[in-house]
Amino acid sequence: MEVSLYQAAAAMSATAQWQDLIAENLSASSVPGSRKQEISFSDVQSGMDANLSDAEKSSNSIPMAHSVTNFQPGELHSTGNPMDFALEGPGFFQVKMANGQNVYTRDGEFRLNAKGQLVTKMGNQVLGDDGPLQLNPQNSSNITVSANGDVAQGDQVVGKLKTFEFSDPNKLTMTGSGTFSAEGTGTAPVAATATKVRQGFIEAANSSPTTEMSSLITAMRLFEANQKVLQMQSDRMSRVITDLGGTTAS
Repeated sequence: MEVSLYQAAAAMSATAQWQDLIAENLSASSVPGSRKQEISFSDVQSGMDANLSDAEKSSNSIPMAHSVTNFQPGELHSTGNPMDFALEGPGFFQVKMANGQNVYTRDGEFRLNAKGQLVTKMGNQVLGDDGPLQLNPQNSSNITVSANGDVAQGDQVVGKLKTFEFSDPNKLTMTGSGTFSAEGTGTAPVAATATKVRQGFIEAANSSPTTEMSSLITAMRLFEANQKVLQMQSDRMSRVITDLGGTTAS
């Protein structure tokens, strides 16, 4: 087996996957609270011979790529908008999607809909302890939210923002637009105890466009380098086949 061909092709596939993740990070860099995707490289042995030396195993390994989510917090920025909320700590807001699914997000760019319900900018309901947070749209009193999530309209407490934490957030499934699902992941949400709500703040994405562009250049160069290796090996094999094909028995 011509291992070098497989190695170059696998490396090209891995770097192509890396470029896809970088593109996703760049598109999500403007989404408050979004979490970047990172690439993790490993290798598998191309053969099953247990008697190979370590050096031989290394030279016969095939690179593999895996994506992981970086849950490091982003920077908090003051907006002065009372409908903007950020989380200080590892927690997530709970949101009800249009299909009834509950998902979790760090994006606290909320607003009130015509019914007086607190919703995301996509129109999905933000959940409180008693279901969707309901305010009085006819009440012009200021809306305030305490650090523990109590929501008040004027002097009246109308509900509490439901925030959750996860013992292992890496098990969460990304569902897009800065949201995550815990269904079928084997990890259960628990009421947040180490998270505070900050009203008038927004958490920035934890990815940097500058860093992502630098990574994109690196990924493209790696792809091109392995593409050249693949072409060189293909040309070499073509020459060998041509030479052998031209050999005749005497």
